[in-house]
Amino acid sequence: MSHREGGASFKVGQGFYRRTSQVGRDLAILAAQLEKGDRGQLRVLDSMAGCGVRSLRYWLEGGADWVLANEGNPEMNGILQENLGPMLAAQAGEIQHRDANRVFFQCYDRRDYYDLVDVDSFGSPVPFLNTSLWAVRLGGLVYLTSTDGRTATGHEREQSLRVYGAYGRSHPSGHEQGLRLLIGSTQQQAASKGLGVIPLFSLYAHSVYRVMLRLVSGQQLTEANYGFLAYCHDCGEYETVTWRQLGRISPCSRDGQSRVLSGPLWLGALHDRQYLHRMQTLAQQQGWPSRVKLLQTMIAEADLPPYFYGLGEIGRRSGRDMLPREQLLARLRARGYRSSATHITPQAVKTEADLATCVAIARE
Repeated sequence: MSHREGGASFKVGQGFYRRTSQVGRDLAILAAQLEKGDRGQLRVLDSMAGCGVRSLRYWLEGGADWVLANEGNPEMNGILQENLGPMLAAQAGEIQHRDANRVFFQCYDRRDYYDLVDVDSFGSPVPFLNTSLWAVRLGGLVYLTSTDGRTATGHEREQSLRVYGAYGRSHPSGHEQGLRLLIGSTQQQAASKGLGVIPLFSLYAHSVYRVMLRLVSGQQLTEANYGFLAYCHDCGEYETVTWRQLGRISPCSRDGQSRVLSGPLWLGALHDRQYLHRMQTLAQQQGWPSRVKLLQTMIAEADLPPYFYGLGEIGRRSGRDMLPREQLLARLRARGYRSSATHITPQAVKTEADLATCVAIARE
């Protein structure tokens, strides 16, 4: 049975294919096109190729000059040979069956660095965070995946400590926390090499976390962008906490209740707004209206606080029917608060206002 996604026609065979994850692949193609246009060339390492749909799309749509499609399971060779046949015939790539970490180290040993390294792992990508950076050229991109939602959202706290070197707690912004734990952990790994990563975009969709990061020279990790998030389960308010404040954490100032603390995690911007504008232009040119709309939301939320407030929670605390999201946003903006929807869930708002202000506005 043949499938079609974007410009690629392929078969899945014994591999795994999640159609709902196409949104992450579409955004990767837009990023690949930008990199090809900026550099004039594009070499891609698809470190966990599966049935080869990503590799094929990077070549057909992303403009990749060379794609190394690595799949650790050699039993997938037949379907990969079939799906990637045109690419192989054009001598624009090769297939390997090796452990991803061995491929990353081989790239480093040979100084064979790639413009884009895609790490589409199942579960947590942390075993590959450090090693994948060895295969990326300075200025290049690494695209990381996590499907370990329970750890990311604070339901497996000890696992969070083992995986991210951070303590994730359960709270309403748990899925955004998952993205920020992933970025923060990669940022710390890059800093240990004297390098840094800049988030170009961060995506949570259909229980999958994906972050596209640019590897840059010079450390990017600071006390301001890598810290902690405090949450009060009683009043529902959030607060960012720096390392210098750790010894002075007090009960919630609003109700005197204790607060839970998550982190360390990334507190900086989720996305590079200028880069997303460029991706949006490409999406418009290619006739992808749903991606244009998604990117518009991501542009608006890019540098807002590292959490959001659910509409249901605002409605419950206000004692009124839930206010439509756009109406609440309009009222917040009219009062001077930067506010937006969030791509993570349609039933929430990101805003510089606190929850009490949102509730007061909802009561009007």
